[in-house]
Amino acid sequence: MLKVTCSVDESKVNPLFEVFDGGDFILSSYRDIEKPLAEMRIFCEEGAEEAKAALEAALRIVEVDAPVAIEEIADQDWKFAYRRHFKTELVSSRILVQPEWEDVAVIKFDPGMAFGTGKHETTKACLQFIDELTSASTPTPKSYTSLLDMGCGSGILSIAAKKLGVEKVVGFDVDQDAVDSSVENAAKNGVEIEFFKYGLGAKVKKALPTADIVVANILGPLLIRFVDEIVPCVTDKLIISGILTELYPEVLAAYEAKGLKEVSRKTIGEWTTGLLSR
Repeated sequence: MLKVTCSVDESKVNPLFEVFDGGDFILSSYRDIEKPLAEMRIFCEEGAEEAKAALEAALRIVEVDAPVAIEEIADQDWKFAYRRHFKTELVSSRILVQPEWEDVAVIKFDPGMAFGTGKHETTKACLQFIDELTSASTPTPKSYTSLLDMGCGSGILSIAAKKLGVEKVVGFDVDQDAVDSSVENAAKNGVEIEFFKYGLGAKVKKALPTADIVVANILGPLLIRFVDEIVPCVTDKLIISGILTELYPEVLAAYEAKGLKEVSRKTIGEWTTGLLSR
């Protein structure tokens, strides 16, 4: 199987779809969260040069100068490509249809008095980033063995990370009710996670653990205020959330000043969540 590809800015993906005229060739796109550009793809068993010419013509129309390459891929990869289109789906109030090849983390919990139901925009974005970072199906999968959940709330982010394969997960919250809720929910889900009471900026400092992934789903002003306490815990990736979109550039600047760089961001409703990297 052959793959015809080029990399373009994400803003050019839809225009390319609109102008692409490749006959029987099908154009698709893929965006790796670790990379700044989207990849345009055409899969074919023969006619790769014709497919390349069609893609190059579309690039000229949208005025993008990007080299087009042809590479051979394993037939096994193509054979199972259809699986990307069939995902676990809640089809009724009590029926969840799950393809046999898909590894899904089902979380049972009672939020109680704590924040974190999975429905709020900030929690949802954090869950999506954790899923993407721990997914073995990414083109360049990386093994993350630890996660620190700052402001754990109901424990939903910690539980998700544990169920998605992160070996060591630790979480803390300034509210004892939240810590108790997290402990109870972890037990309901059959996972072992260390939760403890602690507040960033506490007079009596606690030696916080470092982790491959740190999640700080707290308010934007607090992320700025406690940047010097958060950044040292990060060995690789940091997810910052709880940020109103208009404040996000200010929060991001505070972390860029400490040597971190933005990999990606998600804006849902009026909230923006960022994925940063060492």
